[in-house]
Amino acid sequence: MADALARPRWWRRLPGRLDRVGSGLGHQLRSRLSLGRGAGEEVYEEVFELLLASDCGVAISEDLVAGMRQRATRERLRDSSQLLTALREEMESQLAGRDRELGLAGAPCVWLVAGVNGSGKTTTIAKLAWRLRAQGVTPLVAAADTFRAAAIDQLRRMVEPTGAEVVAHQPGADPAAVVFDAIAAARARGREVVLVDTAGRLHTKDNLMQELGKIRRVVAGQLPGQPAESLLVLDAYVGANAIAQARSFGEVIGATGLVLSKLDGSARGGYVFQVERELRLPVKLVGVGEGIGDLEDFDPKAYVESLLAD
Repeated sequence: MADALARPRWWRRLPGRLDRVGSGLGHQLRSRLSLGRGAGEEVYEEVFELLLASDCGVAISEDLVAGMRQRATRERLRDSSQLLTALREEMESQLAGRDRELGLAGAPCVWLVAGVNGSGKTTTIAKLAWRLRAQGVTPLVAAADTFRAAAIDQLRRMVEPTGAEVVAHQPGADPAAVVFDAIAAARARGREVVLVDTAGRLHTKDNLMQELGKIRRVVAGQLPGQPAESLLVLDAYVGANAIAQARSFGEVIGATGLVLSKLDGSARGGYVFQVERELRLPVKLVGVGEGIGDLEDFDPKAYVESLLAD
């Protein structure tokens, strides 16, 4: 497989965009911490409120403030810049230690892509195909969202600029059969990665989960050790409301990581902390624009840097 591309530069675009959507966290923190009150309880309460408003969630906000307070006491921090540095380091520690690499082992390897309709799932698949081609990897796309009549045409249209082939059946066909044929085609044509577009909605939740489970079993039956990745796409704009839906998807497909779409212009900045805590999965990729090349590795340190930018 080709080496990964150079480290992303997407964070340079994020600070202003996050500020426009209601975070402004870095600016607000600096304003509160610069009032000369030191590390008093009132300051910690205000920091907690700002973190909560930034969609970090109650548990994460409490942990961050507790860590900041302990560090300030231990190191006798009083200056606003020192307190902000302490908070930054606590944030980075919350995101540390997770495996964010994308698995490319297998011949071919399979990446399942799941998410509710409207989450940006199909767009993400096209971006993944583009990204892989840019890395010298040749993908093949399985159109396994056969429930929606327009889904196959939409997928073909979005993937076309990447030059990747799409394996599809008629609308209403068995999704697992599409995946079976896509794996066979990838083997015959020497394709290195099979990207599987799964359904985001069926008549009932039970039917949807059964279909997703069947696809996973077919993949494992054809290619032991696969899928290499089961990526769950979440719309960052929806925020915490998407977590409950995502949990059921993730359990059925054996999710290995998250893709946050629309992070550039919609999410309250702290959502990443909350979603990783709640779903116990690493954010591996982020959508930072509408262009087909606007899908980047998630860089925790750069993310915190953008979140706390003034």
